[in-house]
Amino acid sequence: MRVGVLTGGGDCPGLNAVIRAVVRKGIKDYGYEFVGFRDGWRGPLEGDTMELDRAAVRGILPRGGTILGSSRTNLMKIEGGVERVKDNMAGLGIDALVAIGGEDTLGVATQLTEQGVNVVGVPKTIDNDLNATDYTFGFDTAVNIATEAIDRLHTTAESHHRALVVEVMGRHAGWIALHSGMAAGANAILIPERPFDIDEVVGWVESRFQTEYAPIIVVAEGAHPKDGQMELSTGEKDSFGHVRLGGIGQRLAEEIEKRTGKESRSVVLGHVQRGGTPSAFDRVLATRLGVQAIDAVRDRDWGKMVALQGTDVVRVELSAATEKLKTVPPERYAEAEVFFG
Repeated sequence: MRVGVLTGGGDCPGLNAVIRAVVRKGIKDYGYEFVGFRDGWRGPLEGDTMELDRAAVRGILPRGGTILGSSRTNLMKIEGGVERVKDNMAGLGIDALVAIGGEDTLGVATQLTEQGVNVVGVPKTIDNDLNATDYTFGFDTAVNIATEAIDRLHTTAESHHRALVVEVMGRHAGWIALHSGMAAGANAILIPERPFDIDEVVGWVESRFQTEYAPIIVVAEGAHPKDGQMELSTGEKDSFGHVRLGGIGQRLAEEIEKRTGKESRSVVLGHVQRGGTPSAFDRVLATRLGVQAIDAVRDRDWGKMVALQGTDVVRVELSAATEKLKTVPPERYAEAEVFFG
């Protein structure tokens, strides 16, 4: 069997570990051949490939990013896109496809499955917002990076008696903000699932200053105030219709300084959270998912996604991954809220 592999969407620590596991087990145990598609769905759309053999995946386990490259190409918005993918796969002699990605990548994979393409999915996102899996690889690394950054910011904030607003990733789900904020002892955590009250945030900031400590506010990029409290600008959209976010941290710092008279600064961690060496947890999880993904290919269990549920890696319907977003429930937020201020 000849198997194609692609990585789509944003890059993520652990992607190379999945590629390595899929290729090594597929070659060793099943004698499969592998072809890597470059830059997400652009690869099969344009027939842009690279060889994936044992030599190609040697030494990539600890590397961040993806050796295959990535993109946010949405072939479903390209006329004749599905037929082009089918034709290119047939021309290359590819029998099946392992698609590694998040909501958008797996959404396309689901639609391809419905149109007869043999696909197995592997969930990836630092945001940890995919349904049907307890954790996605990349999340643990992103949280560790954000936590270390917040730890460092505590000391400089207290030295200068400033309020610091730390903006982390999280478009619709606040998992990174919640976990890193709790781990680093933030004085407030603002997430997309719960519109914040700017008066309440200012109260937390002032309470912290009264104890002679400087406040740290962690805010997810998709967090927003209650209606009518603050004006926020919106950016352009990508090919999947997502508005490019960024700026809530700066806007919030400006508002805090205006209302409290205390010097405030914002720090945007941005793509730092995506880059670099994956954590041990993410390397192990990514490897386990890769091993199970190639087993699903062997079983010809098309239209499935491998997922972590509890401590077990199981197979679920690929469509379940994008059925709904996995967001932070109120009770999880309440666990952190008792420490605010």
